[in-house]
Amino acid sequence: MSTSLLRHHLLAPATSCFLGVLSLATVLCFHFPELLTSREFRAIYTEDFARTLLLIGLAAAFFAGTIAVLRDQHRRMAFTGVGTATVAVLLGGTEVPFDGPVKDTPFSLGLDWFVLALFFSALVFIPLEHAFARRPVPVFRPGWRTDACYFFMSHVLVQLILILVTTSTSLVVSVPRWSSLSRPLVEAQQAWISDLPFVAAFLLAVFLADLAQAVLHRCYHRVMVLWRFHAVHHSSPELDWLAGSRVHFVETVLTRSIVLLPLLFLGFSTSVVNAYAVLVGIQAVVAHANLGIRFGFLEYLIVLPRYHHWHHARHLDYWDRNYAIHLPVIDMLMGSFKLPRDGSWPEEYGVLKRETVPVGILAQHVAPFLGQRTFDEYVR
Repeated sequence: MSTSLLRHHLLAPATSCFLGVLSLATVLCFHFPELLTSREFRAIYTEDFARTLLLIGLAAAFFAGTIAVLRDQHRRMAFTGVGTATVAVLLGGTEVPFDGPVKDTPFSLGLDWFVLALFFSALVFIPLEHAFARRPVPVFRPGWRTDACYFFMSHVLVQLILILVTTSTSLVVSVPRWSSLSRPLVEAQQAWISDLPFVAAFLLAVFLADLAQAVLHRCYHRVMVLWRFHAVHHSSPELDWLAGSRVHFVETVLTRSIVLLPLLFLGFSTSVVNAYAVLVGIQAVVAHANLGIRFGFLEYLIVLPRYHHWHHARHLDYWDRNYAIHLPVIDMLMGSFKLPRDGSWPEEYGVLKRETVPVGILAQHVAPFLGQRTFDEYVR
């Protein structure tokens, strides 16, 4: 945890509250799997794994909460952790009956995906950011609640996002005019890609997807209508593993659709697309993380924290730079590559005029549809 967190004696009560709430959410997933768990994500983990993780979470929530109460450390937070863990136990705890298999439903929430993603992300990145922080940023920094809400929304609504992305890309890929005029070329291209070894196909998919994403990303910065949505992502005054979650819902759907489109159109296999999806999830968190590690020449091969932090810099010279999310070579080809050779980092993050983006997830989602600001009002 950060030094601020330790100094204010929040470690035990925060751990208890965090694990107590996640434990209760897990028990609810066992009670209402058709409604609260995602069909696609259920295939990744087992029931035994979920029950074991729940047991660990409950035990740790009770232990940390008890320690906090005995030491008189933020009792309200500690009692919240112990209380939610107690409710989880009363609702069945690790012994919740589960008949399975879960019936398929037209739509469900991804509460299970949220619980596991948040648990493991916090478990990995909070200690890493404490050990290798670029600069001291409290875990409960200003704006963390907003970013936590974005994290919750993007994971819980994962199936809705998948439906919207799949529908939009399928409509484009299946346009009859394209298939009739260029069918031989498309089929030859898809056959060539299907014959590639997995590693080669994966690397090609990363390059093409990153190129599509970077072109769209540049449009976000240069087209006023799109910038109103993208400004939300740039509005956080601090960067850490959670800050990357601050993305407007419209941007989330549009970006994933555009990035997925070339992969589907060219016929990449499901395994390659899934592997790319895993890479996106990992690298998006890493690129925003508060990690002051110098990676040397690797910073010119792979997008790492310092590279992407300069894209978020509250500095006019970098407002239109470093669009790639995976490969800096994309920016080199586009003429948008810019990285200080002296190893320096940005002093400030966020949009140049902070008052142009409101505070809070609801206001930030409404603002792009209401605002009529010009670029000058955002950046001058």
